[in-house]
Amino acid sequence: MQILTAEMLEKSVDWQALMDGLIAGHKMPKAHIGDTLLEQGGRKFLARSAWIEGLGACTKAVTIYPDNSQQKPALPSVQGHLIMFDEATGAPLALLDGPAETRLKTAADSALGSALLSRQDAELLLMVGAGNMAGPLIEAHLAARPSLQKVLIWNRTEKRAAQLAADIKRLTGIDAEAISELDEAIPEADIICSATMSEKPVIKGALLSKGTHLDLVGAYTPTMREVDNKALARARLFADSFDTTLDHIGEYKIPLQRGAIQRSDVLADFYGLVDGAKGRLDDDDITLFKNGGGAHLDLMIAHHFANQ
Repeated sequence: MQILTAEMLEKSVDWQALMDGLIAGHKMPKAHIGDTLLEQGGRKFLARSAWIEGLGACTKAVTIYPDNSQQKPALPSVQGHLIMFDEATGAPLALLDGPAETRLKTAADSALGSALLSRQDAELLLMVGAGNMAGPLIEAHLAARPSLQKVLIWNRTEKRAAQLAADIKRLTGIDAEAISELDEAIPEADIICSATMSEKPVIKGALLSKGTHLDLVGAYTPTMREVDNKALARARLFADSFDTTLDHIGEYKIPLQRGAIQRSDVLADFYGLVDGAKGRLDDDDITLFKNGGGAHLDLMIAHHFANQ
């Protein structure tokens, strides 16, 4: 059985190859997925499993301990592993570092959403949030849209945004800048990637310019949202997976329950888009993509790393 550490996974990331792996996986039979989430005192244990005929099965199990940052020395808040099993024999094939695989899967997920839905001439990327996922997300978006010329970064703590901007400029050479006024930047952006922990919308739909692509990553619980109903009303709506977003994540779950949108308004997920469903119809469309994740995506990414 292969053991793939975080260093091994992150040493030479090929974003296009990861996107190609996701496309190939969505051309296979639809995945069977199942999640288990246990909570105790603000701490969580999450196990996500998937089985794809012809590709195999996997389970990713992680602990989420937000208070680990207060330990001395500080510990990661998310820890765990993914194990992949052979389709033919059921034998364990590979053990992957869970947080590293998750970062790469999540960013590749958003990159593919952008490749399928954003304008090909997009030049300005606005990153909302400067947490651990922001760096990989920016790098993945730059790979998906080489036309991008500048990155703006907003974070509630501006110091973190400034540090990330400096890191991105050093690593990629692209013009990156921290900003203090989010509302002023939203109309300028061709692509907006949001990865916050907010339970109240931080992006106002009324401020969006025609042609903008929204990539929403942060909300992952039934109570979390990053955009308001105005953004949903103005946009063509998509998701990586109907099964992991519509009934489980507040971004769609709340407006669906309250009648702000209808189920038919969410036009396609990756299975549909890869199969030829219409995404962006013209350059004036606002497209909104909800990155909700799912163990089937983890399996596709793990398969790529185990076989490269």
